[in-house]
Amino acid sequence: MTSETIKQLLNDAFKPALLEIIDNSAAHAGHAGAKSGGGHYHVTIVAEAFEGKSLVQRHQLIYKAIGDMMKQQIHALGINALSPSEETKGSL
Repeated sequence: MTSETIKQLLNDAFKPALLEIIDNSAAHAGHAGAKSGGGHYHVTIVAEAFEGKSLVQRHQLIYKAIGDMMKQQIHALGINALSPSEETKGSL
């Protein structure tokens, strides 16, 4: 359910051209973060909002969009945030 909530929040905030969320929580069973209920996720997102932004600024925007989920539902979040022009360059 957490992945769906992340997806909804990021879709609402960024209207991305691409959004992929991978739940890696099962691979971390027994890990200290898993004991407290927090999952491990990886997000790949392509959105206009990231154009001209630094890596740190992009991550800050994503953390702001998911809000309080980082306090309990998410223990670890990998982020690959690209602008549409960067995605195009990578596919050549």
